[in-house]
Amino acid sequence: MNELGNTLRAWRGRLSPAAVGLPPGRSRRAKGLRREELAELSGISVDYLVRLEQGRFTNPSSQVAAALARALQLSVAERDHLYRLAGLNPPDAAEITDHVPASVQRVVRRLGDAAVAVFAADWQLIWWNRSWAALCGDPSEAPPHLRNFARDTFLAGAPRLSRHAVTSLVAGTPEAALVGDLRRATGRFPGSRRLLTLIAELTAGSDRFAALWADGTVGAHRSDQKIIDHPEVGPIAVDCDVLTDGDAELKIVIMSAAPDSDDETRLRLAVLTGAASGT
Repeated sequence: MNELGNTLRAWRGRLSPAAVGLPPGRSRRAKGLRREELAELSGISVDYLVRLEQGRFTNPSSQVAAALARALQLSVAERDHLYRLAGLNPPDAAEITDHVPASVQRVVRRLGDAAVAVFAADWQLIWWNRSWAALCGDPSEAPPHLRNFARDTFLAGAPRLSRHAVTSLVAGTPEAALVGDLRRATGRFPGSRRLLTLIAELTAGSDRFAALWADGTVGAHRSDQKIIDHPEVGPIAVDCDVLTDGDAELKIVIMSAAPDSDDETRLRLAVLTGAASGT
């Protein structure tokens, strides 16, 4: 019995395109998402999804399971069931989670043309919208496990989450705030091997991080001002605000430009340019 495939099809069938931020598109013979749509939302190939649903591949990785759970807007209980059907242990409650609840997904999809991304408590990038990709460059070009803002900030040679040059207008403060936020996360997730591994990697690889970490500051990274040097529309000054959601400490990062400004015009052009190129 192909319980994994049957369950994936059932969950796919209960979601409308509108629920996941997709346009209605052409007429449909059946309700729910098409395989192509779920594959795109999950970042996997259509062929891979077909094999999963047909029971020809029953052992997806934890990264694939997490991506499917986000795309299908599963509850925590449903996510854990998906992991078990895939032969995986559900995420440990003491570990940092990459799960984005459906309610959070609905909120971030209603933020219009603002560039929005969602990070886990350790600043691992787990979701972004088309405007974010258009403004900063598509993060999917970096391997999933390396899409981390702290690595991007402190480690030379780390994959860049922003493909375009970014300058902070608040000298020194964002780095200190980021380190303070990671220290705060160690209090919320003291048993997280993932977080402890990241901190050890940053301490060994960055003298700047090691010095800030030794300072012992605890805080939260809430806001910044940046200039993004977009290759097609030029420099764009944006406000970068960080909202934290719930016990999981998800970080919703929103980049926006001042209303009726030249920067807002350039931001809109960047989004239109990205849409035209399929970003």
